[in-house]
Amino acid sequence: MLRRSYDALGKFEWGLAALGGGLCLLAILALTVLTVFGRYVLHTDLIPGAFNMIESVLFPVMVFWGLPLAHREATFPRLEILDPWMQGALGKLIAGLVLLIEVCVYAIVAWYCARYAIKSFDTARAVQIGTGTWPAWPVAMMAPVAFGLMLVEAVRLCLRDFRAALGRGA
Repeated sequence: MLRRSYDALGKFEWGLAALGGGLCLLAILALTVLTVFGRYVLHTDLIPGAFNMIESVLFPVMVFWGLPLAHREATFPRLEILDPWMQGALGKLIAGLVLLIEVCVYAIVAWYCARYAIKSFDTARAVQIGTGTWPAWPVAMMAPVAFGLMLVEAVRLCLRDFRAALGRGA
């Protein structure tokens, strides 16, 4: 059951990164092309606030939706300085301790991001887009979700390394 939950979480992360992040990237490209075309060919601003849309909404959402999958696929940077030199149980124990520190960092970051997102919702924090404003909390909610998913993966890896260090399988 735990494996199925983990696989379902992986599909969710893939959906966030591939569909959500991909659509954000496509929107960024379309906005950029339309803005440049309007500015240099038509001499007008076709989409007022396009830069703000990209900077404050689309790019952060794309990044936060891609982070959990990058962490799961081991393409997210990790501290692996001691891995080549440490072998066996000691190496797994040190890797587990490093991951334990990573778990603590992700938990703290997720907590503060969640507090910020809740405060953004409560205070109706807004992002200026062109001459209008958009609510900031939908974008702010993506950070604790991303770090929460990364936290789940870091806990799994930490437990895997500690089990391997204790000789109970990898």
